[in-house]
Amino acid sequence: MVKAVALLSGGLDSSLAASIVKGEGVEILGVNFISPFFGPDKAIEVSKELEIPLKIIRFGEDYINLLYNPKYGFGKNMNPCIDCHSLMFKKARGYMEEIGANFIVTGEVLGSRPKSQSREALSIIERESGLTGLILRPLSAKRLPLTIPEERGWIKRENLLDIYGRSRRRQLDLAKQLGITRFSTPAGGCLLTDPIFSRRLRDELLHKRPTLSDLELLKVGRHFRISEKAKVIVGRNMRENLLLRNLLRNGDVLLEVKGYKGPLVLLRGEIFPEGVITAASLCARYSDGRDLSQIEVNFKTIPIGEEGSFIINPGMVKELEAEMV
Repeated sequence: MVKAVALLSGGLDSSLAASIVKGEGVEILGVNFISPFFGPDKAIEVSKELEIPLKIIRFGEDYINLLYNPKYGFGKNMNPCIDCHSLMFKKARGYMEEIGANFIVTGEVLGSRPKSQSREALSIIERESGLTGLILRPLSAKRLPLTIPEERGWIKRENLLDIYGRSRRRQLDLAKQLGITRFSTPAGGCLLTDPIFSRRLRDELLHKRPTLSDLELLKVGRHFRISEKAKVIVGRNMRENLLLRNLLRNGDVLLEVKGYKGPLVLLRGEIFPEGVITAASLCARYSDGRDLSQIEVNFKTIPIGEEGSFIINPGMVKELEAEMV
C-alpha cells in the first residue's frame, strides 16, 4: 500500500490536505513539530478526528542554530519561515524514510503567505529538504508542477485543487463537505511572528546563546535587562508565578515580597549585589505594597544557597521601567 507522511499543524489547510489524500486510498501518518515558539495546538485532536496516527517531533539545538543566521532571512519579525519550513521537511523526510513512506503531504496554499508560500519559496523548501517532486500540496496542486505521486499514479491530479491566495471560502466549504470540524484558526501559530516576543528574543540572542529553558522563559512575565549578563523576570499573575517557579534552574535567584500579595521574581544570569537589589526593587514595585515607603523582600538562590531579605523603597525603581524588553 502507498504511504504518505502528512504535516499536521492542527489548522484547516493541513487537515484538508491529509483528508484528500487519504480519500485517494493512501495510508496517511501524521507528523507535528514542537519548539519553544509553536506547539501541537489542535494537531492531536485533528489526528483523532481524521483517524490518522500522529508522531510529534521536538526541535532543540538545531532550531537555536537556525535563529542565529537563517539562510533565507527573517520575515517581518523574528520568523525565519523558509528556513524553518525547510527544517520541518528535512525532519519529515527522515520519518518518511524510517517508516518506508513514499511521499510528503502538506496543506500549503500557493500565495497564502508572502514569505513562505510563494512559488519561489515552495521550490526552495523542496530543494533544501531534498524532497524535490516528493511534496504533494493537494490544495494548490493544479497550479504547481506535476509531482512524483501524480506521475506514478498514486494520486489522480483531477481530484486535486487549484486554490490560490488568502481567502478561506473554498477551504471552509470543503471542510463542510468532508465533515472536518476540529481545526485551529489561522490567527494562531508561531510566536516568532509576534513583535513583542520577537523583541525579547532579539535581546536574548544579542546578549548570550540561550538554552531551551531561556527560550521558554521569554513567554512569561515582564522582562527587564539590568546588565549585559543579567535579566529580571516579573510574574504578572498567579499562573505566571507558577510557570516561573517551574522554570527555575540552578544559579537563579528567586524573590518574593513578605506580607503582601505580589509577583514571583526571577533573576537569571550574572549575580551581583546591585542586581539582586534591583530585582528586589522590581518585586516591591509590582506588589500590593507598592505605595508604602518601605517593604521587605525575601530572596534565595536556587537550589540551596544564600537566603536573606532587603528593606526596599518601591518607588525607587520607577525609572527602570524604560528598560523593559
